[in-house]
Amino acid sequence: MKLTIILASYDSGHYHGGMGQGPDALIAGGLVDALTMAGHDVTVEDIGRVGDAQEREIATGFAVCNAVSGEVRIAIDRGRFPIVLAGNCLTSAGAVAGEGADAIIWADQHGDLNTPETSTYGFLDGMALATVLGLCWRPMAGAIPGFKPIDPSRCVLVNARDLDPAEEKLVETQPIIRTECAGVAQATAKLKAAGAERVHMHLDLDVHDPEELQANRYVTPGGPEPEQLRDAACAIALAVPIVGITVSAYDPAFDAKADVPPLVGQLLNDLIATIEGR
Repeated sequence: MKLTIILASYDSGHYHGGMGQGPDALIAGGLVDALTMAGHDVTVEDIGRVGDAQEREIATGFAVCNAVSGEVRIAIDRGRFPIVLAGNCLTSAGAVAGEGADAIIWADQHGDLNTPETSTYGFLDGMALATVLGLCWRPMAGAIPGFKPIDPSRCVLVNARDLDPAEEKLVETQPIIRTECAGVAQATAKLKAAGAERVHMHLDLDVHDPEELQANRYVTPGGPEPEQLRDAACAIALAVPIVGITVSAYDPAFDAKADVPPLVGQLLNDLIATIEGR
């Protein structure tokens, strides 16, 4: 398959800081080689620095989305499948926009469903999925080229286990499909029934059980082992049409043995093989 890997190396507005180091670390860890050895035609595009020099979290976060949307659209127009490597989860809003996605799989230990009205910490990335679903930051999201909010009934939240009370309430009142890895068959059946035709897959690497794989500083007990996540992601990709993937939130400072890059390579190779053979 022809693949374009798009690097968005930002964390909370900071270029190459914290989790913004993750995209380069995944490439340095052999991701391109792993995909190429599997027979794929891989190109890498880097959005580089965006926005102004002040690196303001909100303005820069949405500038990253704008740039990613453009790169994703270029990849698709060239007949290439887009894979975005991002520091922050909000970047998926740009991928969704560029792909024209109408549904989303969100695998993450967090819900990312806070809004400015409910957030205790004011952390923009904690509002990432809420933004994609059109529940907050509407003018900013609406300025991303091609962005259309995804209906909550076409959202599958996988293995989210660290939700704030307001997020729990929102999940109860919105038709979001919540599941563990073991229940993805039923979840994708609901997604198909809701009319999903173009599905974006968002994989925050901290969804994993931190005892098995720690990707960043956020540690909540539970979650799937790498093999369980791979199996679930492939089962989803077999059931519904995946049009793009985002891999986010890898901070190499919390991966002393560099365990994460080869596991991401294996995950993506299995996923792409499933998508290609569907």
